[in-house]
Amino acid sequence: MSTTQSPRSDTRARIIEVALELFASQGYEKTSLREIADRLGVTKAALYYHFKTKDDIVHGIVESMAAPIDEAIAWGRDRPWSPEVRDELVRRFAAGMADRAPLLRFFHENQPALRDSAAGSEFKDRMLAMIGLIQGPGATFRERLRATVALFSINSAFFLLKQDHGEPGEHTGACVEAPPATLPEAMAAAVELALEIASGISAGETAAAGAAAS
Repeated sequence: MSTTQSPRSDTRARIIEVALELFASQGYEKTSLREIADRLGVTKAALYYHFKTKDDIVHGIVESMAAPIDEAIAWGRDRPWSPEVRDELVRRFAAGMADRAPLLRFFHENQPALRDSAAGSEFKDRMLAMIGLIQGPGATFRERLRATVALFSINSAFFLLKQDHGEPGEHTGACVEAPPATLPEAMAAAVELALEIASGISAGETAAAGAAAS
């Protein structure tokens, strides 16, 4: 079976790529459909054929960019909770996000505009699902907090990485003595910290032991 994409899917992918770039660089609210069309070199009518509104484009961004999270969720739901599954979920989330840093930057820099949007809610639901799988059944509030902080430590690595590699002329606030981290260095540090935080979660084992004893 051929894996060649159709011209329509190629165009949709290009629209998403350009829109994500513009949303991340100048903000969701300040970017118009006209600007996206102009950057693509197409008419607004051609753009409307694929996406009617900016919200439709954001939904497309989430669907295409959040695939690794969906894959990690599906993997985790097929397995009983264990420390090994907990740690593997963290690693899979980190690996997926490393390939999709623009998505995290987009959500980070456009939170006010996306907070009440359908796409924002969908991404939030994915994060909550990941947190639930990492914390396991019967988790205490402290363990739920650990699961949340573990995942957000991955997101925070991208935030710091952007500060290290700010736009030309932009003040990053970083210490001049500290060399900027590379993406692999940032991800390695984030995963190490996330696993350290998550290691304090044992609710799944506790729940399993309780079920076995009853």
